[in-house]
Amino acid sequence: MSKDREFLWRRLHSLLGIIPVGLFLVFHLSLNFTAVGGEETYNSATGMMELVPHALLLAMEWIIIYIPLMFHAFYGVYIAFTATNNTSRFSTFRNWAFRIQRMTGIFLVVFIAWHMFQTRIQKALGTEVNFDMMAEIVASPWMLGFYIVGILSATFHLANGIWSFLVSWGITQSSKSQQIATYVTMVIFAILSIMGVAAILAFV
Repeated sequence: MSKDREFLWRRLHSLLGIIPVGLFLVFHLSLNFTAVGGEETYNSATGMMELVPHALLLAMEWIIIYIPLMFHAFYGVYIAFTATNNTSRFSTFRNWAFRIQRMTGIFLVVFIAWHMFQTRIQKALGTEVNFDMMAEIVASPWMLGFYIVGILSATFHLANGIWSFLVSWGITQSSKSQQIATYVTMVIFAILSIMGVAAILAFV
Protein backbone atom coordinates (compact mmCIF):
# COMPACT_ATOMS: atom_id res chain seq x y z
CA MET A 1 0.00 0.00 0.00
CA SER A 2 1.44 3.40 -1.01
CA LYS A 3 2.05 5.96 1.73
CA ASP A 4 -0.41 8.42 0.20
CA ARG A 5 -3.17 5.83 0.02
CA GLU A 6 -2.44 4.60 3.56
CA PHE A 7 -2.57 8.19 4.81
CA LEU A 8 -6.02 8.67 3.27
CA TRP A 9 -7.29 5.31 4.58
CA ARG A 10 -6.10 6.16 8.09
CA ARG A 11 -7.75 9.59 7.94
CA LEU A 12 -11.01 8.01 6.79
CA HIS A 13 -10.71 5.36 9.50
CA SER A 14 -10.19 8.08 12.12
CA LEU A 15 -13.08 10.21 10.86
CA LEU A 16 -15.57 7.34 10.66
CA GLY A 17 -14.61 6.32 14.20
CA ILE A 18 -16.03 9.65 15.40
CA ILE A 19 -18.69 10.35 12.77
CA PRO A 20 -20.90 8.36 12.57
CA VAL A 21 -19.69 5.37 14.65
CA GLY A 22 -18.81 7.34 17.78
CA LEU A 23 -22.00 9.37 17.64
CA PHE A 24 -24.03 6.18 17.27
CA LEU A 25 -22.33 4.70 20.34
CA VAL A 26 -23.32 7.75 22.39
CA PHE A 27 -26.89 7.48 21.08
CA HIS A 28 -27.00 3.74 21.79
CA LEU A 29 -25.70 4.14 25.34
CA SER A 30 -28.15 7.00 25.97
CA LEU A 31 -31.04 4.86 24.72
CA ASN A 32 -29.96 1.93 26.88
CA PHE A 33 -29.59 4.23 29.88
CA THR A 34 -33.37 4.64 29.89
CA ALA A 35 -33.41 1.12 31.39
CA VAL A 36 -32.43 2.76 34.68
CA GLY A 37 -35.97 4.18 34.72
CA GLY A 38 -37.45 0.70 34.56
CA GLU A 39 -38.95 -1.70 32.05
CA GLU A 40 -41.74 0.58 30.83
CA THR A 41 -39.42 3.53 30.26
CA TYR A 42 -36.93 1.41 28.29
CA ASN A 43 -39.58 -0.27 26.15
CA SER A 44 -41.18 3.10 25.36
CA ALA A 45 -37.84 4.63 24.34
CA THR A 46 -36.79 1.73 22.13
CA GLY A 47 -40.30 1.45 20.71
CA MET A 48 -39.90 4.90 19.15
CA MET A 49 -37.66 3.31 16.50
CA GLU A 50 -40.64 1.28 15.31
CA LEU A 51 -42.27 4.50 14.12
CA VAL A 52 -39.64 4.83 11.38
CA PRO A 53 -40.67 3.04 8.13
CA HIS A 54 -38.84 -0.29 7.88
CA ALA A 55 -37.24 0.39 4.47
CA LEU A 56 -35.98 3.80 5.61
CA LEU A 57 -34.69 2.40 8.90
CA LEU A 58 -32.85 -0.41 7.11
CA ALA A 59 -31.25 2.03 4.66
CA MET A 60 -30.20 4.32 7.51
CA GLU A 61 -28.72 1.41 9.45
CA TRP A 62 -26.56 0.29 6.52
CA ILE A 63 -25.46 3.77 5.43
CA ILE A 64 -24.97 5.35 8.86
CA ILE A 65 -23.99 2.34 11.00
CA TYR A 66 -23.06 -0.96 9.34
CA ILE A 67 -20.89 0.14 6.40
CA PRO A 68 -18.86 2.75 8.36
CA LEU A 69 -18.58 0.36 11.31
CA MET A 70 -17.34 -2.54 9.16
CA PHE A 71 -14.72 -0.36 7.47
CA HIS A 72 -13.57 1.07 10.81
CA ALA A 73 -13.46 -2.41 12.37
CA PHE A 74 -11.69 -4.30 9.59
CA TYR A 75 -9.16 -1.58 8.81
CA GLY A 76 -8.67 -1.13 12.55
CA VAL A 77 -7.74 -4.81 12.87
CA TYR A 78 -5.18 -4.32 10.09
CA ILE A 79 -3.72 -1.34 11.96
CA ALA A 80 -3.67 -3.29 15.23
CA PHE A 81 -1.69 -6.18 13.76
CA THR A 82 0.77 -3.96 11.90
CA ALA A 83 1.34 -1.46 14.74
CA THR A 84 4.52 -1.53 16.81
CA ASN A 85 3.94 -1.44 20.57
CA ASN A 86 6.75 -0.05 22.71
CA THR A 87 5.29 -0.24 26.22
CA SER A 88 8.11 -2.59 27.26
CA ARG A 89 10.66 0.14 26.54
CA PHE A 90 8.65 3.32 27.17
CA SER A 91 5.95 2.63 29.77
CA THR A 92 4.14 5.97 29.50
CA PHE A 93 0.40 6.64 29.72
CA ARG A 94 0.16 7.49 26.00
CA ASN A 95 2.03 4.36 24.93
CA TRP A 96 -0.26 2.22 27.08
CA ALA A 97 -3.29 4.05 25.71
CA PHE A 98 -2.02 3.29 22.19
CA ARG A 99 -1.68 -0.40 23.04
CA ILE A 100 -5.04 -0.65 24.83
CA GLN A 101 -6.68 1.10 21.88
CA ARG A 102 -5.57 -1.74 19.61
CA MET A 103 -6.50 -4.44 22.13
CA THR A 104 -9.99 -3.04 22.72
CA GLY A 105 -10.48 -2.66 18.97
CA ILE A 106 -9.84 -6.35 18.36
CA PHE A 107 -12.05 -7.36 21.28
CA LEU A 108 -14.85 -5.08 20.07
CA VAL A 109 -14.98 -6.83 16.70
CA VAL A 110 -15.95 -10.02 18.55
CA PHE A 111 -18.20 -8.28 21.07
CA ILE A 112 -20.16 -6.24 18.53
CA ALA A 113 -20.65 -9.26 16.26
CA TRP A 114 -22.01 -11.29 19.19
CA HIS A 115 -24.18 -8.40 20.43
CA MET A 116 -25.71 -7.98 16.98
CA PHE A 117 -26.37 -11.72 16.78
CA GLN A 118 -28.18 -11.63 20.12
CA THR A 119 -30.24 -8.55 19.28
CA ARG A 120 -30.44 -7.31 15.69
CA ILE A 121 -30.34 -10.71 14.00
CA GLN A 122 -32.78 -12.17 16.50
CA LYS A 123 -35.10 -9.25 15.80
CA ALA A 124 -34.88 -10.00 12.07
CA LEU A 125 -35.88 -13.59 12.88
CA GLY A 126 -38.99 -12.38 14.68
CA THR A 127 -37.88 -11.96 18.30
CA GLU A 128 -38.95 -8.72 19.99
CA VAL A 129 -36.07 -6.66 21.34
CA ASN A 130 -37.26 -5.35 24.70
CA PHE A 131 -36.37 -5.15 28.38
CA ASP A 132 -37.14 -8.82 29.00
CA MET A 133 -34.88 -9.91 26.15
CA MET A 134 -31.90 -7.99 27.53
CA ALA A 135 -32.66 -9.22 31.05
CA GLU A 136 -32.56 -12.80 29.78
CA ILE A 137 -29.24 -12.19 27.99
CA VAL A 138 -27.44 -10.81 31.06
CA ALA A 139 -29.06 -13.28 33.49
CA SER A 140 -25.87 -15.32 33.10
CA PRO A 141 -23.01 -13.86 35.22
CA TRP A 142 -20.58 -14.73 32.42
CA MET A 143 -22.63 -12.86 29.84
CA LEU A 144 -23.07 -9.90 32.21
CA GLY A 145 -19.30 -9.75 32.67
CA PHE A 146 -18.79 -10.04 28.90
CA TYR A 147 -21.13 -7.09 28.33
CA ILE A 148 -19.50 -4.95 31.02
CA VAL A 149 -16.06 -5.55 29.49
CA GLY A 150 -17.53 -4.79 26.06
CA ILE A 151 -19.04 -1.52 27.26
CA LEU A 152 -15.82 -0.38 28.95
CA SER A 153 -13.82 -1.36 25.85
CA ALA A 154 -16.17 0.66 23.63
CA THR A 155 -16.15 3.76 25.85
CA PHE A 156 -12.36 3.73 26.21
CA HIS A 157 -11.90 3.10 22.48
CA LEU A 158 -14.10 6.08 21.65
CA ALA A 159 -12.61 8.43 24.26
CA ASN A 160 -9.02 7.64 23.31
CA GLY A 161 -10.02 7.68 19.65
CA ILE A 162 -11.22 11.26 20.08
CA TRP A 163 -7.81 12.18 21.50
CA SER A 164 -6.05 10.52 18.56
CA PHE A 165 -8.43 12.20 16.11
CA LEU A 166 -7.65 15.64 17.54
CA VAL A 167 -3.92 15.01 17.20
CA SER A 168 -3.93 13.36 13.77
CA TRP A 169 -6.17 16.07 12.29
CA GLY A 170 -3.93 18.83 13.67
CA ILE A 171 -6.50 20.24 16.10
CA THR A 172 -4.35 19.73 19.21
CA GLN A 173 -0.73 20.36 18.22
CA SER A 174 0.90 21.67 21.40
CA SER A 175 1.75 19.56 24.46
CA LYS A 176 -0.56 21.74 26.55
CA SER A 177 -3.56 21.25 24.26
CA GLN A 178 -2.91 17.50 24.11
CA GLN A 179 -2.76 17.34 27.90
CA ILE A 180 -6.07 19.18 28.17
CA ALA A 181 -7.55 16.84 25.56
CA THR A 182 -6.40 13.89 27.69
CA TYR A 183 -8.32 15.20 30.71
CA VAL A 184 -11.43 15.96 28.63
CA THR A 185 -11.47 12.57 26.90
CA MET A 186 -10.98 10.73 30.22
CA VAL A 187 -14.02 12.59 31.57
CA ILE A 188 -15.93 11.46 28.48
CA PHE A 189 -14.75 7.90 29.15
CA ALA A 190 -15.91 8.09 32.77
CA ILE A 191 -19.36 9.53 31.95
CA LEU A 192 -20.09 7.07 29.13
CA SER A 193 -18.79 4.15 31.19
CA ILE A 194 -21.05 5.02 34.13
CA MET A 195 -24.01 5.32 31.78
CA GLY A 196 -23.24 2.05 30.02
CA VAL A 197 -22.58 -0.04 33.14
CA ALA A 198 -25.58 1.44 34.97
CA ALA A 199 -27.77 0.57 31.99
CA ILE A 200 -26.64 -3.05 31.75
CA LEU A 201 -26.98 -3.53 35.51
CA ALA A 202 -30.53 -2.19 35.29
CA PHE A 203 -31.47 -5.34 33.37
CA VAL A 204 -30.24 -7.61 36.17
